[in-house]
Amino acid sequence: MKRTLIRYKAKPEAADGNAELVAAVFAELKAAKPEGIRYLSLRLEDDTFIHFVETTTDGGSSGLTKLAAFQAFQSGIRERCAEPPVPRGVTIVGNYRMLGES
Repeated sequence: MKRTLIRYKAKPEAADGNAELVAAVFAELKAAKPEGIRYLSLRLEDDTFIHFVETTTDGGSSGLTKLAAFQAFQSGIRERCAEPPVPRGVTIVGNYRMLGES
């Protein structure tokens, strides 16, 4: 299992559009129902976005990157950001009803 946290700050004029692209990814995930992935995205009041991705497939890969909506989200991400995406591996220290049991 691989867990990754990605943090970035969108430019104020691009934050709503970024949120729409993220919402499209979740809509496609709901429709496609790929196995081996859990995904959470948060938007802070200062237009910082946090994505938490957990993959359970071999090698930590998932169908997420193959989704058209995810590819659209990735396209131009750096131009939408005031602070670029920073991915970090993470370990869950505690979880009470926020994330499903692993």
